Amino acid sequence: MSSNRLEQVIRLIDEANREDPNVEVAEGREWPKEYLYSLRMSDMLERFAPDADEVGKISVRAQHIQRWKSPRSDYPMDRKGYHLWRTNLYKFHAGTVAKLMEQVGYDPETIERVRNAVGKKNLRNNPDTQLVEDIAGLVFIEHYMQDFADKHPEYDEAKWIDIIRKTWRKMSDQAHEFALSGKLKLPEKLVPLIQKAVSEK
Repeated sequence: MSSNRLEQVIRLIDEANREDPNVEVAEGREWPKEYLYSLRMSDMLERFAPDADEVGKISVRAQHIQRWKSPRSDYPMDRKGYHLWRTNLYKFHAGTVAKLMEQVGYDPETIERVRNAVGKKNLRNNPDTQLVEDIAGLVFIEHYMQDFADKHPEYDEAKWIDIIRKTWRKMSDQAHEFALSGKLKLPEKLVPLIQKAVSEK
């Protein structure tokens, strides 16, 4: 029953993310952007924590569920607007996946654990939240950091070191080890900056 329920909720998350009107090209084809992101998150979870429980598998798959429905442009383009957007996004993602879990019969306790993990509650003290943050950081480094760099040629070395450190600080020691172990495909052009950012205190 449990395995069947997990398959059902993953299918619902995927259906929701396939509705993304934004596309990204990968492996020679176009993908709905958030659907591709969710697959990359699950793939990274398999590599980093293959023994993760159902809460981890659901939380990682749903971390960006239907993100396009709450665009950054709906908020003031300043620091306060950015933080408000992020806070509301976490609530939106958490609430959306909670409804899908209810639909397939998950118990309130499991739903609450996923809600807290996807809602980024209590990072550092909540292992579920930390796992989602670790996977998000690893996926960003492997799949999105180089693209982000290409879009911001105006960023100097100091700015980049700051960005890398902000990502690094949210990740656990285990994720740090994984990232530097050769198991993660680091963006080649940024390797010297990454090494500098994580070695300097």
